[in-house]
Parts: sequence; structure tokens; C-alpha cells
Amino acid sequence: MPLQRCTRDGGCDFEEAGLVLDANWRWVHKVGGYSNCYVDGSWDAELCPDPETCQLNCAVEGVNAEGYQNTYGVLTEPDGIKLQFISEGGNVGSRLYMTDGNESYKMFQLMNKEFAMDVDVSTLHCGMNGAVYFVEMDALGGHDSAFNKAGAKFGTGYCDAQCPQEKFDWREGHGICCHEMDIWEANREAAAFTPHPCSTTGPEKCEGTSCGDGSKGERYQGVCDKDGCDMNAYRMGAQNFYGAGPEFDVDTTKPLTVVTQFITTNGTDDGDLFEIRQVYFQDGQIIPHANSTLSGVAGNSITDEFCNTQKRAFGDEDHHQAIGGLKKMGEALRRGMVLSVSLWDDFSTQMRWLDSTFPVGASPGTPGVQRGPCDGSTSGPAHVRQAHRDSFVTYTNIKYGETGSTFPNAIPRQLASTVHV
Repeated sequence: MPLQRCTRDGGCDFEEAGLVLDANWRWVHKVGGYSNCYVDGSWDAELCPDPETCQLNCAVEGVNAEGYQNTYGVLTEPDGIKLQFISEGGNVGSRLYMTDGNESYKMFQLMNKEFAMDVDVSTLHCGMNGAVYFVEMDALGGHDSAFNKAGAKFGTGYCDAQCPQEKFDWREGHGICCHEMDIWEANREAAAFTPHPCSTTGPEKCEGTSCGDGSKGERYQGVCDKDGCDMNAYRMGAQNFYGAGPEFDVDTTKPLTVVTQFITTNGTDDGDLFEIRQVYFQDGQIIPHANSTLSGVAGNSITDEFCNTQKRAFGDEDHHQAIGGLKKMGEALRRGMVLSVSLWDDFSTQMRWLDSTFPVGASPGTPGVQRGPCDGSTSGPAHVRQAHRDSFVTYTNIKYGETGSTFPNAIPRQLASTVHV
């Protein structure tokens, strides 16, 4: 996977990097045989009555280049990667992590830095999400000689701010939590970037209330801010900013460059995180993120002030500030986070939180309810998997480095630093 590190004075140089498929997507089978250890969302009772026995009986399968393409729909592009929504083998979506090219995940330390990429979401319709984000996973994927012999090389160790309980967590009511910085969650109709701070350091197992289970009324009692503080132009009232067609400032029928900057209080790597800015580059033009048009909520970048006023304006629980706000998010960005790229659909909410009216049933006139132009009727997995089988997303020309160093055509730093105003 091409990856470039950039400086303002020296330009950009390639670093060794790769992408590895998440272990949750992989085939787990009997050691020395082909019997499935995991079928239809549950572990085989004979092979896997408990984790210790399962460890002895079962193995995670590797994936070769043909498998990545045909089974999982992961294709290489000249400058990056293409994720098919439905692969030739019928699998839906995928999730991958960037490695250092060996057996560890690449750890990005982005305080006082910027991250840039080219994206193409032109075929992603309502209910679909091409996501690029950072999570504070363990660099080795939880590898140890006793229990997890697979590690990062096989895509183990996933965590995020939703404290997911996935294939390899056996315990009911448990999960694995960590800081999450969503750089890009988007389809052709809507887009958002969102910090999700946690009170944790690195991945942490949760149990009971600390998992923040919304079905038990404990969403805002967990260790992570599950709502986050999102910047979604449509939700903030700028409904003509982002969409499919030349009438929008950002035209999603064409590729675009997305640059995200992490600004500190003192302009050094050691400062606290003060602001998260995002700007776009398309057809030779710099496009600042749209300003909020909502009364009492000003700005076009994420700051603690923006987040606090947004929560008040929308009547939302301010768990973001309760957890620690941007300062807490910045601590994780300084320690180092793993890059994840994915493409997915959504059984639980049909992606309404991104591109439609959410919560379901709320009045569209209520501030913060309208997230995008989709009405939800064509957003469910049953529809998108039939109607949009050929959809895909591409992520190319990934770069990171000093603020103002990754822009196309060597745009001067002073312009990159003030374009958000």
C-alpha cells in the first residue's frame, strides 16, 4: 500500500506499508482440516466449547492475493486500494488495517500534523459508508505466545469507541474499547468527521456499565464517547455544500482530496489538541469546509467550543466533554493510532445517523435531526445489496506529515493554515 511521509522543506518520501484484512472476516477452521469453527455468528459447540479448547482446535486462515481480490473484493490501484461493496465471491464489504509492512500495525502520531488522501465515493449510495479512521489498537494486534499467535499479521486486536463485541470476544456483555478518530465517513450524499475520545489508554476490555450499552440505558456511562462530536455539513445547515452534482461545492461524482489537520495549542507536537480542521481539493481548487449556519453554533472546524455549543443546540448529552474532549483525543493521537479503511452497510440504523433523519421518528425540523438528504427508504442492506452490487470506494495517494506539506501542487503553508477561516 503506497504511503508517503511529507515535510514542508523536503517534500514527500515513500515508507514501507501494507494493508491486512481484519481477522473477523477470515475463515476459522479446524486445525489440519476444513471444518468451520465459526458458522452463522456462533462457535461450533464441539470444536469450541470454551476459548482454551478452541485455541487448540482452530486456526485463522491466511489470505493470498487472489483471495483478497476474489473473496473479499480488495483490489490494488496504481496509488492505493479499491474496496468493492460485494466481492466476486459474494462477501459484503471489508475492513483492513495499515501495517508497517511486516508484523506490526503502522502507528500514526498525528499531533501537530496532517493526513491527506484521495477518495472516490461516486458509486456509494444512501445507506453505505466508505470509512477511513484511526483507532488506538495494540501495535502487535494483541499477539502473545500463549493465547493469540496470529497478531497483526492476521488482522487481530480490533477496538473502537463503540466497544464492539465481535467474533473473538466470547463473553456476553463484554467488549473492547479504545479511542477512535473518524477522518472520513461518507457516501455520495453526506460526509462527516468525528472524534470519539475515551477515558482509556490503549485498548481496554469493558464489562457491564463501562461498555456503555445503549439498550440498557447506559450509553453515557461507558468509558468512551459513542456519539462523538461530528462535523457534518448537511447537519450543520450547509445543505448545498456536499453532494452528487456540479451544483454542490464538493461534487461527489468526481474524486477529491481530503486533508485533515490536527492543530495544537502551542503549534508543537507537545501541545494539547485544540482544533481539527478539514479542507478539500478538487478541480484545482481548495474548498474550505462549510461554516455552520445554525444559530448559536459557529465555525467550520471541530473545537471544544464548537462541540459544546453543538450539543446544547441539538439537546444532546455532552458525553464528549465529560470524557475529556479534544485534550483526551489528542493524548491518543500523540501515543499513536492505527489506520483502518472499510466499506460497510448498516443493519441497525440503515446509516441514518450519517445521511438521513435520525433518530428515526424525530421531527425533521428539530435541530440536528437532518443528517443528509436520504429518506431511509432505500438505505437498508436488503435494498443496497441488490440495487448497488457494483458499488465501490477507492482510497489513494495517502500522505501524512507536517501541517501544510501534503497539499497537491505544493500549496504554501500559510494558505493551508488559514483556509478554514
